[in-house]
Formats: sequence, C-alpha cells, structure tokens
Amino acid sequence: MAMTRRKFIGATAVGTLAMAAVRRGVASSESLPHCPSGKIRVRKIYLAKPVPTWPTPKLDVPAEIRRVDGEIAKLQGEMPDIEFTGGELFRTTEDLSDNLKERIGDVDAVLVFNLTSTVGHLVRAVAEVGKPTILFSQPYSGHDWSGVATLQEQGNKIECLATSDWHELVDAMRPIRAIRRMKESRVVYLRNGEANKTYVGKAKDILGVDIISINEKRLNAAYKAADEKEARAFADRWIQGAIQVVEPTREEVIKSGRLYLAMRRLLAEEQAQAIAINCLGLFGAGKLPAYPCIGFSQLNNDLFVGACEADLDSTLTMLLFRYMVNQPGFISDPVVDTATNSVIHAHCVSATKMAGPDAPAAPYIIRSHLEDDKGAALQVKMRIGQTITMTRLVGNQLILVSTGTITDTPDVDRGCRTKITTRVADARKILEGYHHGLHRVIYYGDHVLDVKRLTRFLPALKVVEEG
Repeated sequence: MAMTRRKFIGATAVGTLAMAAVRRGVASSESLPHCPSGKIRVRKIYLAKPVPTWPTPKLDVPAEIRRVDGEIAKLQGEMPDIEFTGGELFRTTEDLSDNLKERIGDVDAVLVFNLTSTVGHLVRAVAEVGKPTILFSQPYSGHDWSGVATLQEQGNKIECLATSDWHELVDAMRPIRAIRRMKESRVVYLRNGEANKTYVGKAKDILGVDIISINEKRLNAAYKAADEKEARAFADRWIQGAIQVVEPTREEVIKSGRLYLAMRRLLAEEQAQAIAINCLGLFGAGKLPAYPCIGFSQLNNDLFVGACEADLDSTLTMLLFRYMVNQPGFISDPVVDTATNSVIHAHCVSATKMAGPDAPAAPYIIRSHLEDDKGAALQVKMRIGQTITMTRLVGNQLILVSTGTITDTPDVDRGCRTKITTRVADARKILEGYHHGLHRVIYYGDHVLDVKRLTRFLPALKVVEEG
C-alpha cells in the first residue's frame, strides 16, 4: 500500500532527548533512558614570557587575556555542556613548579593559550601533567606549535589548534566530550551467554564504559508488559511517514513497536544509552517475538544506540560518535566494486535522521528483513552527494577510518534493505587491506580529524586509515 510521507519531529537538543520523545508522543507511560548531562570541565591556562618580544614588545598581556576570554564567551552557546575554569597566567617555570597537577585539578581537559613566543617549556610542563591538552596557537602569538609533534611522539595527550578560526575550538571539544561521556555510559548486551569478560574489562579500562549482559527472558518479559496502545501509535507513525509499506502487515509493525518499548524499558532500568542484540540468531531460534530493526531506527534517531547482531565493536563505535559528532551511525556490510572504485554499504537497520536529530528525516519504505523475508525493517534513502566517514572501533585497540561520497541508493532486492553506493579514493586499497571483520559504521560528514584527535587523547587507540 502506498502512503504519503510525513516529516517526523526530531529531538531538539542533546541532553533533552527524553523530553523530546515525550513531546513527540513516542511513549509516556514508561521510564525513559538516561542521558549523561553533567558539565565537562576544561581548565584554561595562559602562557606568556615575562617581557614580551614576539609578537610585539608592546603586547598588553592582561588585555590579550580579556580578548581571548571574550572570544570563548561568544562560543559558549555552541557548547553549553562545557564549563571553562581557571584562567591563570603563568610566565616562568617557577610559576608552574609547585604541585601543578593538584593546581590543575580534577578536570576533563586543559586549554592552553600561548600569548607570546618562548613558552614551549611551559607548554611541555602542562602537557606532562597527563590531562588531554589543547594548545590554541593564534597566528602571531608564538612559535610553540612547532614543538607539539614532538610532544605527541613522546606520548603526551596534546593537540594543537594553529588557527585564526575560533570556531575550531568547538570542534576540538568533540573528543573531550566523547571521552567524558563514555565514562558515564552503559551498554546492554543480549546474546547467548555473557559478553567476553576480557573484552568487557578492556572496554572499562580504556573507554570507561560498562557493559551489562542480560538474557532474552528479560527482554521478552518487557515485551509482554509493553503498552499495546503505545505500540500501535508507534506503528501508525512509522506507517504514515513511509513512502510505501511493501511486505509487513500493520500487526508486524505493531510488534516492532512493542519490542521498541521493551528495549527502551531495559535501557531505562539499567540507566544505559545503548543496546546490542543478537537479532538474527535469537529471532531465528524463536527466542525473539519480532525483529528489533525499526525499534533500533527509532533509538538511533533519538541518539541512543540500537546495534545489530550483538556487535560490541560497532556498538561502542556508535556510542563514541554519538557523543563526538551528535549523529547516529549506520552499521553496514560493505561490498567492494573495484570496477567503479566504489564501496556499497548495506544493512536492514538505518536511522532516518543520519544528519542528526534536528535534521529532516530521509524518505523510507517499510520492508521485511531481507535475509528471511520476515519482520519489519526500513529501506532508507540517504542523501546523494553526501560525504561519509566509514569507521569502526576494533577490540578497544584500533579505530579504522576512511571517507567516501554517496553516489546512489540502489533499489534492488539483493543485499540488505538500506543500501548506499559510495565513491572512495581507492577501492582496491580497501579490498587488499581489509581486516578486522565485516562490519563498518557509516556517518555523514568527514570525521577523520575527529578520530585522529580522539586517539591523541586516548593513546591506547591507534588510527588505521583504510582507503
């Protein structure tokens, strides 16, 4: 049956997703998942030599500090979760010598401004405290940016913004935010048996995230307890918003709604932000009453994480990027086509708001899950011409990354329901260097720099550029 497409009303801002869900009528009788929202604390430090020479001997250092503070204040509305503290001026090694670590305190990062030249030794002293450190080096401030690569090679968690664009500071806060939020996050994991204890321990040690294993009985109990009226309303919104509904009946989509409510209840009970389910195995074994595909789509639209096949690497990738770039990810099974220098990405779960919760929803068709022609899933038409990032966290050790451009959304009954063809820099390089399992996670935009910055602040992770 063909139906007119309606726009969905998205969440209005990070940190207000739960209330946005209520306003949107997703459901109101159940508890809502928890969104970490505590302030992220960044310590400001100003550095200047005792008597300025470069950039000018006439530099009024206190006035320069006031100017910088004013620029930061202009950006505060774009990063309301960041609290800037401190603001001390240090001029000599002696200024920094007494209990520097204690003086910097329990903050998430340090933001350093070199107001004059010849303060590289002070930059080093701050970086060696061990906090993620950002040196904002304006043109005509000092030459201390030239020592940052050496500091990085020596294992210091430091990034340099050598720029006249103050807005780059907003972008540089992305990995700082992700690192802090991961420490406040929990993942619900559902497979046959518990998650690997070594993996769980490493995820906790490196990312700070907790992984909680549950069994299907708990999910099924929540499914049975789900409000039928809310499940029907959920189904009707998705049906009415679709271009077309092909295979599934309304009752099948209602079952998807009930499973969504069940997953959301588990997230709320565990104060978790992500859920990973062995959907293919459990549904095939008759242990799930429905596929979670559309429920995952709704969770991902709302910037929680619903991840297929109990893939923890992809789940943690999606959670990291949710905090870093404020967008949902699309787990994919890639297909390489060297003849067209392309990689095709296909899966039966996709958010419709790949550009973020405030963006318009992409058109979609409601289909069955392709591999067994059962259940309900979405065929989402992503944006042609859109730059994308292909990425994946691997074993809490590596982050794979490359970019491409969407050139097509193939409409063929081969592969999974949602498909994008992406033109890449070198498909053969991807083919010949492909490791670390099949799945990759797709994001709108070029986020290679975000990934590199993240690994500078989390040196246990290494970047591998695939394409």
